[in-house]
Amino acid sequence: MELNELKKKWLSDPDTRKEYENMELEYQLICSILEARIEKNLTQQELADITGINRSDLSRIENGNANPSLKTIKRVAAGLGKKVEIRFVNDMLQG
Repeated sequence: MELNELKKKWLSDPDTRKEYENMELEYQLICSILEARIEKNLTQQELADITGINRSDLSRIENGNANPSLKTIKRVAAGLGKKVEIRFVNDMLQG
């Protein structure tokens, strides 16, 4: 079974779907950091050296075991040659 099929199957469960939606922003952040780090061909240690953030803290962020401040997120983004963009969008459920 492919990843998209598994995701669809898991998200068909209302409790799993609710938890996923509650964590969606965290997943987006994790994916963005990982994709940018891989794109730059950087290890966690190299990114730590660039940003001044401990490698263990970067690991916790990438594993979803941390709640980084906006300041930390901006430092990570800058170290990856990126900028942070935050915006409010309409909630599809509320129209």
